[in-house]
Amino acid sequence: MNIDDFFARLDSYFEKNEVEKIDAFLVSSLEQAKEEEDYAAYISICNEMIGFYRSVSAFEKAYNASEDVLLLMEELKLEGSEHFATTLLNAATAYSMGGDCAHALRLYRQAMQIYQGLLKPGDYRYASLYNNMSILLEKLNENEEAIDCAQKALAIIERQEGGEAQTATTLTNLALLYFKVSQNEEAKQCLERAINIFEQDGEAPNEHYSGALAGMGEACYRDKEYEKALSYYEKALALVKQHYGENLSYGILCENCAAVCAGMGDEAAQKRYEDKARKVIASVQGTA
Repeated sequence: MNIDDFFARLDSYFEKNEVEKIDAFLVSSLEQAKEEEDYAAYISICNEMIGFYRSVSAFEKAYNASEDVLLLMEELKLEGSEHFATTLLNAATAYSMGGDCAHALRLYRQAMQIYQGLLKPGDYRYASLYNNMSILLEKLNENEEAIDCAQKALAIIERQEGGEAQTATTLTNLALLYFKVSQNEEAKQCLERAINIFEQDGEAPNEHYSGALAGMGEACYRDKEYEKALSYYEKALALVKQHYGENLSYGILCENCAAVCAGMGDEAAQKRYEDKARKVIASVQGTA
């Protein structure tokens, strides 16, 4: 089969927001690749399936596609290849998002073993793996190892030309981990660097800038610098609304603003933010 035609049609579905057509298209394309014994196309389509099913929270389908393609690649003696490692990463992210963290960690560690046999230390491909492992380890409450992975990712990303936004995002993630182990000063230093990088970007605000602002709001709140905390949280609110609308993160930020206002003794503002938080969260969760 013509894999370029497959990707062109798949891209057109995404561009036209015809998401409802994608599942059937992926299944029929996979069947065609199987009939033609086009294993390279089969592997590519399965990887697209994993990513798509993950994005729409159809995790069982993502797991099935993962097991299918990994088994095929083992039969084709590809288990030591970079392509196999890439598929492991794709599958691991699906398991992580689906809540099967133990399985995801096994796949990430397997990918790491392959990378160590193929790539030089410091290769940029390690950065994504370290970042993903850090996120997963934090979910498992393995915070010290999560910090170690985030630090390794940061060291690699900082050396990449044009990687400023990714550096700032990784700094923000690292700061949140420092908060979890009560290393507040280290967290604040990371956030100051992240915000400085985001603000030096002359283009439209990066979508992850709001995360750095919210993190600094948390840092100031912990230090009882309530006015600064509220200022950072309110800037984060505006950016979240700009990029995503009044979503769950927006509601949680309203709750944070309410907590800050309580610390300031501003009961009217506290109530205003609490009411807004309840309204937004109820709307998102369908209980309004």
